[in-house]
Amino acid sequence: VQLQACGGGLVQAGGSLRLSCAVSGVIFDINRMGWYRQILGKQRELVAVISDGGSTNYANYVKGRFTISRNNALRTVDLQMNSLKPEDTAIYYCTVRNVRREYWGQGTQVTVSS
Repeated sequence: VQLQACGGGLVQAGGSLRLSCAVSGVIFDINRMGWYRQILGKQRELVAVISDGGSTNYANYVKGRFTISRNNALRTVDLQMNSLKPEDTAIYYCTVRNVRREYWGQGTQVTVSS
């Protein structure tokens, strides 16, 4: 199973980026999909997750600015990031989970300049 994330880059504060993650390989019964991030020098933290039924959970610091969505048929999970702030600068990781284990992508860098 591989998770390929794309869409990171450099953007000015107030701008937008859309991250996308595609799952390849054999994996059954994906339930939760999501995004985490790791700011330099800090631990990885949750950004947003979405269940197979579409229920979402966001970290407080992204509520109202970020939107997570998924396409079960295509096995993709996206993160629309608006009103970006310099403190959003981090490596963003996508993740998917089934009853057996959790899988992680390689990460994509998001840099927000002030």
